[in-house]
Amino acid sequence: MASSSLSVVLLLCLATVASAQLSTTFYDKSCPLALEKIKTGVETAINSDRRMAASLLRLHFHDCFVQGCDASVLLNETSVGGNERGAFGNVGSLRGFEVIEQIKKDVEAVCKKPYSNNPVVSCADILAVAARDSVVALGGPTWEVQLGRKDSANATVALANANLPGPFLDVAGLKASFAGKGLNLTDMVALSGGHTIGMAQCKNFRSRLYTEPNIDSTFQDKLNDTCTPSGNDNSLAPLDD
Repeated sequence: MASSSLSVVLLLCLATVASAQLSTTFYDKSCPLALEKIKTGVETAINSDRRMAASLLRLHFHDCFVQGCDASVLLNETSVGGNERGAFGNVGSLRGFEVIEQIKKDVEAVCKKPYSNNPVVSCADILAVAARDSVVALGGPTWEVQLGRKDSANATVALANANLPGPFLDVAGLKASFAGKGLNLTDMVALSGGHTIGMAQCKNFRSRLYTEPNIDSTFQDKLNDTCTPSGNDNSLAPLDD
């Protein structure tokens, strides 16, 4: 959890938003119950599925890394551009969409003004707050979330594929990917460390498990029980024992 402490704070560095002025008090007048509703929704989801905390943190990270923290990852676009959900780093692994959708409904139910169809709280802000609340729910640190992001109206799978760092990149490739977002080596290690609160599919690390000699033997034995030399591709193992 220690590695996630800095990582979750550094997620704020990824905020490229349409609104020039962000504030921790952005919804104090328009939707004073917003943060309470988001926290309740996150805690309810994690109580049902503890792994959801890591999934919501990752959902925010993958949203921010493509074209800024704009909730474009939530768009289920089916036109020519496709959507970010279908990107290599997202398809079959990105989770939590239904949790954010439910939280959005709950927030708007208590905040939307009568006779108005305009949303009060952006999905981008809900993602940012949910990521923070997920870490707190697991006993991690808290931090203030700057609010006032605007939601994107478009997303493309090509942009996501071009921007998201792939799971098979070497150190040089990862450094280049993060540098392209204005992030240095310390940022990269901290943000990557945030993944350790989650789970990994066997197919994503099996090749290292059975070929590299520098894995702790006790940990390796546990992984071998879950991830056999073949099959069980989608079986899950903790990234941090």
